Amino acid sequence: MKTAYIFPGQGSQFPGMGKHLYDDSSVARDMFERANDILGFKISEIMFEGSEEDLRATKVTQPAIFLHSFILAATMDDFCPDVVAGHSLGEFSALTAAGSISFEDGLRLVARRATEMRKCCEYAPGAMAAIIGTDHATIDRICAETDGIVIPANYNSDMQVVISGEKAAVESACARLSEAGARRILMLPVEGAFHSPLMEPARLEFAKAIQETPVKAPSCPIFQNVPATPVTDPEEIKQNMLLQLTYPVRWTEIVRNMVADGVERFVEVGPGKTLQGMVKRIAGTEVTIEGIE
Repeated sequence: MKTAYIFPGQGSQFPGMGKHLYDDSSVARDMFERANDILGFKISEIMFEGSEEDLRATKVTQPAIFLHSFILAATMDDFCPDVVAGHSLGEFSALTAAGSISFEDGLRLVARRATEMRKCCEYAPGAMAAIIGTDHATIDRICAETDGIVIPANYNSDMQVVISGEKAAVESACARLSEAGARRILMLPVEGAFHSPLMEPARLEFAKAIQETPVKAPSCPIFQNVPATPVTDPEEIKQNMLLQLTYPVRWTEIVRNMVADGVERFVEVGPGKTLQGMVKRIAGTEVTIEGIE
């Protein structure tokens, strides 16, 4: 059975995350301690003992989810994916788990990504909103017709898309989408407009870190967020890692393309069950869906 291992992104964090890994594995304990040294603060303590509010800060959230996901994969006895993918931040977990980037470099990249994205949130405050119950074409059209910067940021399933951009433009688009029949609209508790043009300064700064990081061909193809197709070339991987800061996450296409490529089993590796729900809505009974937390 062809298996895809998929890795979650920001929003899947929870208090106490990763504690069972630390308690059960000396390999995991070593990785957490190395992470504390690399980051320069005790992220393990925040993950294990911090509140929801503590974990919501971008500089904590992104490395915390990366650590939880990667350490899970690294401590599995049977981690042998045919293909991998990750949702937004999860792409870095997927690449590291597939051996394209070292653990240390993967963590440094995630920390730098979080830092640069946080700076953008301070310089150019934005907003994100989940639109449920409206098709992609309607959302694309209304975003394009709305004054200001607002674009689809995450195509999570056929009937769930997250939009991102300037706060006033997002609110205006939400009002128009409500009039167009959206079943539900939910403003997200995030610090800024991720996967939108407002992240362009972060992309420019993050480019330096990407270029300095050794990247090799992964052990299996990775379906990256920007092209939604399988990639193995290191230079193409680098380019797509960078572009995803300002481009949409095409998760619906990723799952469909994986199924078309013969994937019959999806295993979510990391905190929460968000991706399992998305895959179920996209592929339904065509595939087997599992999770490892």
